[in-house]
Amino acid sequence: MTTRTEPSEDSMSTPTLVPRQDAPTEHPAPRHRAGAGLFEPARLLGSLPEAIRKLDPRVMVKSPVMFVVWIGSVLTTAFSFTDPGDWFGWTISAWLWLTVLFANLAEAVAEGRGRAQADTLRRAKSGTVARRTDGTVVPGTELKVGDLVVCEAGDTIPGDGDVVEGVASVDESAITGESAPVIRESGGDRSAVTGGTRVLSDRIVVRITTRPGETFIDRMIGLVEGAARQKTPNEIALNILLASLTVVFLLACATLPPFASYAGTHLTTVVLVALLVCLIPTTIGALLSAIGIAGMDRLVQRNVLAMSGRAVEAAGDVSTLLLDKTGTITHGNRQAAAFVPVHGVTEAELAEAAQLSSLADETPEGRSVVALAEERYGLRPRELAGAEWIPFTAQTRMSGVDADGRTVRKGAAGSVIAWVRDRGGAIPDDADGIADRISASGGTPLLVAAEDADGIRVLGVVHLKDVVKDGMRERFAELRRMGIRTVMITGDNPLTAKAIAEEAGVDDFLAEATPEDKMALIKREQAGGKLVAMTGDGTNDAPALAQADVGVAMNTGTSAAKEAGNMVDLDSDPTKLIEIVEIGKQLLITRGALTTFSLANDVAKYFAIIPALFAAVHPGLDRLNIMRLSSPDSAILSAVVFNALIIVALVPLSLRGVPYRPMSADRLLRRNLMVYGVGGLIAPFAGIKLIDLLLSLIPGIG
Repeated sequence: MTTRTEPSEDSMSTPTLVPRQDAPTEHPAPRHRAGAGLFEPARLLGSLPEAIRKLDPRVMVKSPVMFVVWIGSVLTTAFSFTDPGDWFGWTISAWLWLTVLFANLAEAVAEGRGRAQADTLRRAKSGTVARRTDGTVVPGTELKVGDLVVCEAGDTIPGDGDVVEGVASVDESAITGESAPVIRESGGDRSAVTGGTRVLSDRIVVRITTRPGETFIDRMIGLVEGAARQKTPNEIALNILLASLTVVFLLACATLPPFASYAGTHLTTVVLVALLVCLIPTTIGALLSAIGIAGMDRLVQRNVLAMSGRAVEAAGDVSTLLLDKTGTITHGNRQAAAFVPVHGVTEAELAEAAQLSSLADETPEGRSVVALAEERYGLRPRELAGAEWIPFTAQTRMSGVDADGRTVRKGAAGSVIAWVRDRGGAIPDDADGIADRISASGGTPLLVAAEDADGIRVLGVVHLKDVVKDGMRERFAELRRMGIRTVMITGDNPLTAKAIAEEAGVDDFLAEATPEDKMALIKREQAGGKLVAMTGDGTNDAPALAQADVGVAMNTGTSAAKEAGNMVDLDSDPTKLIEIVEIGKQLLITRGALTTFSLANDVAKYFAIIPALFAAVHPGLDRLNIMRLSSPDSAILSAVVFNALIIVALVPLSLRGVPYRPMSADRLLRRNLMVYGVGGLIAPFAGIKLIDLLLSLIPGIG
């Protein structure tokens, strides 16, 4: 537990990490979920050829569970050829092949959802030429790191780089999907440009920072197509578990023929294979890859590019979230929040004078004063004949107007106080008290004073404050219910930072933060076994982005920031980090839920197949036939058919993801067991019985 240290004026200012003691309990804000993409027939048919190509054993071997099913399909087909009249063997073989095909189809559909975007990206990067500053023109594919190229209106930027000269409007719709152009300029944190985007106006000089084939678009193409997707540690661990279960059931089935022979019955290879396929975790084995691909795809739908599946998984396990104050938690500009008049002055009178003195103030703060006066009192800006407008300047720190024998000023407290005293006026005691209270709350006081024939006087104070974005408090409360601690990072002094932190509802804040402070905070959290996520856009954020487990770089940021992070937000919206965490948790929960469902599925299959195999020689086992299946052949075939169809039924859920709701781990486990455990137990009983009833209508089966 960290404690607050008040900075002394005669010491160096030390950033302070301050825990909040009051944890708000608001209801969560409405959540937005990544679009799942419908399981349309057109998409299904378009993915079918790829699913068939994946029947190649060199591809199938990558999924141990489905590779066993593939081998079983080959064996049953081979044995069916030895007895062409065996309808049972042929039917089992057909459904086993369909099981493998449905599994491949799930993966093909998941991979295919990024193909259209990849094609668009390829078109964006193909055929570009580059005009170097020395006048030579070369294909974009021949550029080297460090080359300087000139891009003017209408040109396609030939490669990733940083603007080193000029400013231009750039169309990035090929990457972000947004039609609104963005400004790219030399210096600062908005200098990075991406190859394949188009310059709409003006002229810029770009220094190339990546080699051909390693550009941002190249990485995007590989990732959205799934070609470069590597299995994550969680996925590998789950694959090992499924392979182990498969081996256990394989050994169990291999020992059945001797027991069956001793009991006086005979188990054919087709029946043994059917039994094995029904008992191993085929459902989750078939959908595991699709779940992982869909998790990354949901981020792509939110215009977030994850450089690895590991980063998506890590987002699901994040326990500490670092967010910048300005532009993330607050709107970024201080805005007028209230008019506080001194004794003897009405609030409407103060608002009228504040608005009048702000008409020449073009700063965001000045415009907000005008807007607040209009909103609260219906005061509309008006023209004054012969008025002398005093614009705000950094030197005077005031704005105002001289008109009709009246002079009005609004500005920083020190500047207005000096202006009033220079004219022989006095500062009311309550004005000082109001200004002090506003400052103590983390706000900024602006004094308003007026001089007319009756003399000069202070009218009151305009309260400026960093305005917290709507819904942030509710979102932080939602994160708290997820078990995630939020930390606001700001360069503000501790007093201002504390006020914003309390209003926003974050757990802690780091005040007067430097890049070194951010790094130190991340390392402390990680040393305690926690995973940390943060956002950043500047070169000074790069070390912390690289250190964080989930580093989300803004696309408008520098190349250094984008290279350091393991995710890039193409919309450059820092608050999207909250959605990234939700998507990561949704990915992990989907895997857990479908694994629970798959394992629970097997219980019904025991009651279907075991009685079918042995009830004839051990009539007592018929008591296990609680579904009252019509015949042994129908029981086995019903289980195999259900085993194949349930994969298709769960493909949309694996692509969409299990809905995530903030709750504790034990509640989440109970929900999974109740919904997917009990559901996985009941569904096959109903499904197998229904299929059996349909099969019993076919002559020769029932």
